[in-house]
Amino acid sequence: MDESEDTGTTLWQRVKPLTPYLVTIALFAAGTWALYHLLAPVDLRSVMTQARATPLPVIGLALLTTAASYATLIGYDWSALRYIGKSLPFPVTALGSFLGYAFGNTIGAGPITGGAVRYRIYSALGLSAYDIAAIATFGASAFGFGATIIGFGALAFHPHALGHLLAMPPETIRWGSLAIVAVALALLFAIAARQSELTVRGITLRPPTPGIMAAQFAFTGIDLLLAATTLYLLLPPSDLGFLTFLAVFAAGIMAGVVSHVPGGVGVFETVIIAALPPSVSTEQAAIGLLLFRMIYYLVPFGVALVILAVTEMRLATGRALPPVLQGLLTSIGALVPLAIAAMVFASGAIMMVSSLIPPTSDLAEDLELLLPPALLESGALLTSALGASMLVIAHGLLRRVQGAWWLAVLALSGGIAASLANGLDYERALMLAAALLILLPTRREFFRTTRLTRDVLSLRWSLLMLGLGGAMLAVLFFAQKATPYAHDLWWQFASDQSAPRALRAALLGFVVLSVSLLVFALRPGRMRHDLATPEELERARALVMSQPDPEAHIALTGDKCLMFSDSGRSALMYRIQNRSWIALHEPFGDPAEIRQLAWAFHDAAYAANARPIFYAVSTQYVPLWIDMGLALIKMGEEAVVPLKGFSLEGPSRKRLRTTHNRALRDGLRFEVLQAPVAREVVEQLRPISDAWLVSKSGGEKGFSVGRFDPEVIARAPIAVVRHADRIVGFATLWQTDQKAGASLDLMRHVDDAPSGLMEFLFTELLLHYAAEGYAEFSLGNAPLSGLEARRGARLTARMGAFVYKHGRQFYNFEGLRAFKDKFDPDWRPIYVAIPPRANILAVATDIAVLIGGGLRQTVKKKARKP
Repeated sequence: MDESEDTGTTLWQRVKPLTPYLVTIALFAAGTWALYHLLAPVDLRSVMTQARATPLPVIGLALLTTAASYATLIGYDWSALRYIGKSLPFPVTALGSFLGYAFGNTIGAGPITGGAVRYRIYSALGLSAYDIAAIATFGASAFGFGATIIGFGALAFHPHALGHLLAMPPETIRWGSLAIVAVALALLFAIAARQSELTVRGITLRPPTPGIMAAQFAFTGIDLLLAATTLYLLLPPSDLGFLTFLAVFAAGIMAGVVSHVPGGVGVFETVIIAALPPSVSTEQAAIGLLLFRMIYYLVPFGVALVILAVTEMRLATGRALPPVLQGLLTSIGALVPLAIAAMVFASGAIMMVSSLIPPTSDLAEDLELLLPPALLESGALLTSALGASMLVIAHGLLRRVQGAWWLAVLALSGGIAASLANGLDYERALMLAAALLILLPTRREFFRTTRLTRDVLSLRWSLLMLGLGGAMLAVLFFAQKATPYAHDLWWQFASDQSAPRALRAALLGFVVLSVSLLVFALRPGRMRHDLATPEELERARALVMSQPDPEAHIALTGDKCLMFSDSGRSALMYRIQNRSWIALHEPFGDPAEIRQLAWAFHDAAYAANARPIFYAVSTQYVPLWIDMGLALIKMGEEAVVPLKGFSLEGPSRKRLRTTHNRALRDGLRFEVLQAPVAREVVEQLRPISDAWLVSKSGGEKGFSVGRFDPEVIARAPIAVVRHADRIVGFATLWQTDQKAGASLDLMRHVDDAPSGLMEFLFTELLLHYAAEGYAEFSLGNAPLSGLEARRGARLTARMGAFVYKHGRQFYNFEGLRAFKDKFDPDWRPIYVAIPPRANILAVATDIAVLIGGGLRQTVKKKARKP
């Protein structure tokens, strides 16, 4: 391949990920351009006047059909759950379905957005990511098939519906539609008759049963009929039959879905207006479509927001949810940032648009005659400035930024005042007031600090606040200075052509400055990356001992950086290797600060053009990693033994009891040396450790495992096994004051250790901590354990499963799990959370280098292996 071909390939690789977005933008632009020309003869004021005059019975019927349509959509999830063989309480299914479609239909990319909503809801009740993806895919596929069959079926009966759009003879349209319906039905029958699984691009699909398929087709048909009825009610009476209109509606819906434009805006309207008969004027069609958007999209979106707000309000006041919904507390909170960000973004967009359009009511026109032009123009510019600020604020809300929440409260409050001052636009003021009421109960979900709220007494924060406040005050001062309209200066504003340009330019400059400062304010600050000092290690030790997770002891080894929260009540351990910022485990300390600290690390990594990695994390904070947009890769399982009632009695412990009794007869004795351990005792353990390292053909590791450091291990308990008064094995122990759990780090023994030494050590540790009242004991991880090699699984999982099964020449993975299985542990999955587009090989290399003590040491260790 020559150089030019190489360059072309590289360019395509860079452009390829952007192709879907570019196509969406192009389709949206084309739809907007076509809609603009179709609406050219429409008078906006007339449209708004007639929309306000729509009879209430018509609005009421449209609301009823909308409610029935969204109720029917619950059937999609119900059928999908039957398809995957799962069962959930009906209230949970109904809530997940409604929120998914309410947000997905309005925000756009329904299968993606709705799938994300369902993930947060259904994952709290035990469904896997694969199950939830299957639900979303099933619903999208069912809708696609159903809309195709119903739409083209209606078109086959009434081929004239799209005749002037397709420029084809009616018979050609009829037979073409029948052919498409026949192909779709044939595919459905073929899928139903197929008994084996179908694999498409690595995703394994099981054909649904005929009963599930028939039920889903019925749900799709009823849903489309009700949605089409909603729009049909809002359009004026015409000679267009409902069945013909159904074909037009289905075509518009499919065009909007295929375009991936948010909500199909522009594309759907263009198809509908162009396909309606001449008896329906463009202005009348625009009125019906405007009302349809408000009733079918915005009303459910608003109801969903109210549900979230009420839930947050109940939680804030300590009122519990109904028992069947208790499991959804975490998932509901995870939806709030997406929903509130969308609401604030939409509010900002509406404010900016409203500042550009002329008054659409008689009251507004009368006020234009009474109020000075300077006041009106300043109000419009202030509205636009607040709207632009809200677009930036929405981005911060999506990332749970605390400062963005406060700014959203201020922006919405200012928008209400600006709306009332700008022609008494009470409709917009009421909308913004409703948005503000929805926003207020969600305060606890926005916990991340940025430069806007961190380091309150620092010079940089003070200057930032001064600049941001000054810019916003300048906008407000300008608007308020225009109020005394009797002043000659402001009357010159209306007549002089140079003054308006200067004033507008100055105001625009302040607006741009405000938005720029907002963007800067919502960015995270920089971090120091020095290894923890002795003082920081002592602070961390106090946090470790006061919380339940014994694994947090690894933070005290001195080979990691520590990041503390602003309050100092929680901390996070990490190291940097190349472009990877690798945090080990979750943050530890105050549970209320865990998410905030993780987000701060995440943002700081991206601000440094690095990739945030969370290594060896459990399932406890899976919603947090999903919120961050990270991908979870399973790296193994942790063996945890529940200690309540643990003993060697009973038939299930016969083998363990026999081995333990044999070790006692052989003269093995167990003892736990409490901290601080005497230095001379620690030095007795060094030869054992050195011999162990030589036998394993490797040196000390680090980062995620401890090393033999006398200063470190002497400050924690050490379990030793003696044989004839000689220490033949030891294990360093991790425990905390809460006694929720205990674990071990180093486990080493002499070369000539008696048979069964390690099994005896583990058994004695379990008996010891059970007697001490601890809840559980961790036996450590089994790397690559629990990875599945099934079809459709992630490539890394299939590779890991292969190495686990066939990689004995590298490490006895199966043997390690088999040994720990003797103690009947609970196996808990362990993951690494990485950015979805990160180079997995590069990330794995960076982690291996940190654990191996540096690239040179890692290479040397690999070279020493036979």
